[in-house]
Amino acid sequence: MTGEQRFEAAVRRDGPALLGYLTRRTDAPEDAADLLAEVFATAWRRVADLPPGDEARLWLYGIARRTLANHRRGRVRRHRLAARLREHLAARADGGDDPDDRVRDALRALSDRDREVLTLTAWEQMTPAEIAVVLDLDPGTVRARLSRARARLRAALEKADARAG
Repeated sequence: MTGEQRFEAAVRRDGPALLGYLTRRTDAPEDAADLLAEVFATAWRRVADLPPGDEARLWLYGIARRTLANHRRGRVRRHRLAARLREHLAARADGGDDPDDRVRDALRALSDRDREVLTLTAWEQMTPAEIAVVLDLDPGTVRARLSRARARLRAALEKADARAG
């Protein structure tokens, strides 16, 4: 049996159980579906490592567990960044004055594409799956863009802090 055949058999045999595992551990069913796609994409990239028989199921659960952990860490980072942006905007709306307008300047320094995914996440409270619909993109593409945009925003904020300090 080739690696491709073993992979296809594992997807058919273990896919529904893995989807259930992920669904029970996420807030939204669409997140579970996205995570399952990530699990199988990872498994496909590592098809040469796919163990035979029943061990494949356990191997896939290990990938699912790590994928879920990455998803949760990302969600925590997203919520922290969104909270910082909301606090900054609330302070500005209440007449608070940020002397160097660091967050606004950092956002302005980003590309339109980066700013779009960040503001849809932070200000509009959209999930990557919802943003994917709005932007007509694959949810995985949105997650990748969001991750890169957050990193660029973080770098811009650190650069502004270094200049101010």
